[in-house]
Amino acid sequence: MTSPGNSSQQQPQAENHPALISSYYTLLGVHPSATPIEIRRAYRELSKLYHPDTTTLSKAIATAKFQKLNEAYATLCNPDRRQSYDQKIGYSRYHLIQVPTDLNQPYSKNNRLNSSSAYLDPTDRPLSPGEVFSLFLMGLTFIGCILLAIFISLTRY
Repeated sequence: MTSPGNSSQQQPQAENHPALISSYYTLLGVHPSATPIEIRRAYRELSKLYHPDTTTLSKAIATAKFQKLNEAYATLCNPDRRQSYDQKIGYSRYHLIQVPTDLNQPYSKNNRLNSSSAYLDPTDRPLSPGEVFSLFLMGLTFIGCILLAIFISLTRY
């Protein structure tokens, strides 16, 4: 049984972000700070649930919900469209003003906080086993070429 105190605790969160009540994020069931992978997972689960060919809902309701899901996913999976949508609903990923670590460096528009990409920076993730293996093979090839060049240069004279 829920007490009236619990329901009043939920109200202020909705009042703080009124645009989030009927946003694409709530439609997909994710937080506005969700990663593209989380958004994709939520979209796939909901699209299976609401696809007109696989749902138990009436075709008209399922089609309407599925179209809304597609619209939400199309907006949130595109980094530029997502950023403009976030600005439209008043959501900011960075609520704090952060002082640059090196004040001697000029301000750069390429600062990571101002990045428009919602996707991972390649330096933010570990290398996959396939990438490690290909780097190993490239290293062996380079060393082999150097040794072959040294061997050829020594045998010519």
